[in-house]
Amino acid sequence: MKYVVVDLEMCQVPKFAWDQGKPLRNETIQIGAVLVDENYEIVSTFNTYVKPELGYLDYFISKLTGITKADLMDAPYFEDAIKSFIEWIPEGEVRCVSWSRTDQKQLENEMAKKAIVNSKMNYLLENWIDYQEPVDVKLGMERNVSLEEALIATDIIQNGRAHDGLDDAYNTALLFVKMEKNPDFELNRMYSYAKEEKTDNLSYTLGDLFSSFKLAVG
Repeated sequence: MKYVVVDLEMCQVPKFAWDQGKPLRNETIQIGAVLVDENYEIVSTFNTYVKPELGYLDYFISKLTGITKADLMDAPYFEDAIKSFIEWIPEGEVRCVSWSRTDQKQLENEMAKKAIVNSKMNYLLENWIDYQEPVDVKLGMERNVSLEEALIATDIIQNGRAHDGLDDAYNTALLFVKMEKNPDFELNRMYSYAKEEKTDNLSYTLGDLFSSFKLAVG
């Protein structure tokens, strides 16, 4: 079994551009992915910007993701981008993995709205793995944790920047590989201690803990 760890970045679609039925609120503007082989080794990466057809890149999304209008100007539209992505995915047993189900739902909705049909992609969407769920269990959290928090808790140094599709996919893949290779590894001791302290005796918060970490960024 091989695994494709996926992360999408999206822009908003204005309401006047929605068609009838279920609206397409967002459009994909970047597809980042990492291929993990049967031995849980990272062996390949995929990255493409995607030119929106209905949405637009606003200041907030540009600042958040680092994506510029120049990046999108000559980028392929979604139909061509998703075709290239599907062609990059190897044949055989493959499962897609992402942090939460947001990207899975986005692909399902956008492909449906743009009348894109592909049996290989349909299989991947139907057998998608949400890796946020097992990480929440590992961290003993009732709430959903962020990818950044999960990386700190598991002693993984963040590569690149948050909200870059390829960097987020790569960091999720590092987490996936670590947990699948050694599911019994211990969490960061400071993280565990901060989480387990009772609220009335809490000498520092998880936020205080995170502020002491300097994550590597590109």
